[in-house]
Amino acid sequence: MEKKTQSHRRIGIAFLLNFTFTIIEIIGAILTNSMAILSDAIHDAGDSISLGLSYIFERKSKKGPDKDYTYGYERFSLLGALVSSFVLFGASIFIFTEAIPRLINPEPVDAVGMIILGVLGIIFNGLAVFKLKGGSGHHEKIVTWHLLEDLLGWVAILVTSVILFFVEWYFLDTLLSILITIYIIIHVGRNLLRVIQVLLQKAPDNIDIMKIRQDIATIKGVRRAYHIHVWSLEGSKTMLTMHVILDTTLSLNDMMAIKKEVREYLKNASIEHSTIEIEFRVDNET
Repeated sequence: MEKKTQSHRRIGIAFLLNFTFTIIEIIGAILTNSMAILSDAIHDAGDSISLGLSYIFERKSKKGPDKDYTYGYERFSLLGALVSSFVLFGASIFIFTEAIPRLINPEPVDAVGMIILGVLGIIFNGLAVFKLKGGSGHHEKIVTWHLLEDLLGWVAILVTSVILFFVEWYFLDTLLSILITIYIIIHVGRNLLRVIQVLLQKAPDNIDIMKIRQDIATIKGVRRAYHIHVWSLEGSKTMLTMHVILDTTLSLNDMMAIKKEVREYLKNASIEHSTIEIEFRVDNET
């Protein structure tokens, strides 16, 4: 419980840092007339939504399963991923509609203001990464990688703004905004695909159902395993249900020992929760 509380606190601090700087960033983008900073502000806004929802769901998940949600509340995090993905897609389309005309007819930007924001961006995102660096939770790892990507984005903005300080190549600002937006769309698209696969209960890529079937069939006293169904609850916790046909000559103690051995095998195969139905024969084997 203490570990989960620390995770919750770290995500909350990272959210406050990210959200505060997103507001500064949007104001700065307007004042400097920088499309690159506005694009990154959109990215940071999406990360702020993800962080905020992660904070809420980390807190919600402490409740555990109840009569309404018997698997618990962890899958609610998928709703957060869907919301932030659609927000980022919509914002990216807006950036494209604004950036493409400016690529043809570049507008002046405030290079000094961009440099100041670039330094602030590195500091704020660096602090957020530092706060989440020691976390081992699933949400924390994902968010840390997002913030590291933001940090690299701000390094690119800082380098571009320094170039613009010496040379009036204003098209670089717009070009960078388009590159950032393309990156966002590709990144969000991949995440959205993974979320949809989880919602459709696709078997996790690291689980080999045929190998599970074959390995369990080699256990002494097992005739065969069938009706194996594997899915992920929210992208990291793997669930499994299966039927196992045993020899009819086994004693009750033998059956319990086999069931325990099967559970241990499944646990070693990265399956956190399993439901095993014991049978002695089946009328319509599939």
